[in-house]
Amino acid sequence: MLLALTAAAQDSGFSADSAQLHRRPVFQLDVRNSILNRHYVTLLGLKLGVEWRGRLRTGIGVYLLSNAIPSRQPPPAELPAATRAELRFRYVAGYGEYVVLRTKRWEISGQAQMGVGKSYSRYFVPDGSVLRSPKQTIWLAEPTVAGQMRVFRWFSLGTGLGWRQPVFVSRSLQRELNGPVFYGRAKISLGDLYKTLRFKRRLFSQNGLRPDN
Repeated sequence: MLLALTAAAQDSGFSADSAQLHRRPVFQLDVRNSILNRHYVTLLGLKLGVEWRGRLRTGIGVYLLSNAIPSRQPPPAELPAATRAELRFRYVAGYGEYVVLRTKRWEISGQAQMGVGKSYSRYFVPDGSVLRSPKQTIWLAEPTVAGQMRVFRWFSLGTGLGWRQPVFVSRSLQRELNGPVFYGRAKISLGDLYKTLRFKRRLFSQNGLRPDN
């Protein structure tokens, strides 16, 4: 499973002072994995948003399928039967995430995305030519649940699991694009890392993360 690097624009710690912030900008390299047409694929994404009071995060993300996948839809009738088809898509999504549990060490959140984008097929004809189908508009709904453990004050590890469901598209395209979504994630809090280095604190200290701290 690939890891995505997350970097908060400001301190993302779980301290009382951090929780009092009304809002702050966040950005995230969001690498997600999925199973499409029985093939393992990777979705590369970039998310920009705002965090409200340490609980609610909203924003927008852009996603691109990193590698084409074989399509199960038959090629157009005018093409030879041996024509090979590959499916590609990209989309933009608005998201909302709510942190339902947050402690010094743990965080559990639920997220929902609603996206719109374009999908098309590329046809590889036996004579060596490559054709492309007209682009189709796709709508995608994607609920996920994520968990995160803070290893050090400035570094966390997390994972998430969800489902991607196309809506308002043909049933055949739904079968091609729907599937599980899963990811592993490494998160670096730039604010906490800066404070650790500035005040010469121990880089790999557990101070402030144990229940008795």
